[in-house]
Amino acid sequence: MNELISNILYAIVMNYLINGPVTQNIMAHFMEKMGEKTDSGGHSVFLGQVRADEINGKKVKAIEYSAYGAMVKVEADKIKETILLQFGDVRSIDIVHSTGIVKAGEISLFVLVSAGHRHQAIQACSKAVELIKEKLPVWKKEIFEDDSHEWKH
Repeated sequence: MNELISNILYAIVMNYLINGPVTQNIMAHFMEKMGEKTDSGGHSVFLGQVRADEINGKKVKAIEYSAYGAMVKVEADKIKETILLQFGDVRSIDIVHSTGIVKAGEISLFVLVSAGHRHQAIQACSKAVELIKEKLPVWKKEIFEDDSHEWKH
């Protein structure tokens, strides 16, 4: 892997955020790391994809994500700590969230939970996603095909 990609992935791991969509290369990096986790027998992945919703007769073509980066790190660290305490079989949690423009059909959230057994991995992944949606300081501006926009609550 070249040095630029290594630096980008390091920044993601440390800060949880990436500009633009979560790409297949980024997901592949985290998936490849699963093989190193020989104490884990279950892995659960969540992919959040931007939908081309229709709102008041307008179709969403993209979402622009904004984030309070320093607080994202604080809150994501707390979420990981909560999951690790609540699910004793969980070994690791990876979170990658987009900022900037993500088009309909592209991935904006990637969560990977590894645990000793599948049941804990699945439950912990679901709980992590709920906490991310509830606590992460990330805002969404839906951009419509006519280039108008609306902040999503």
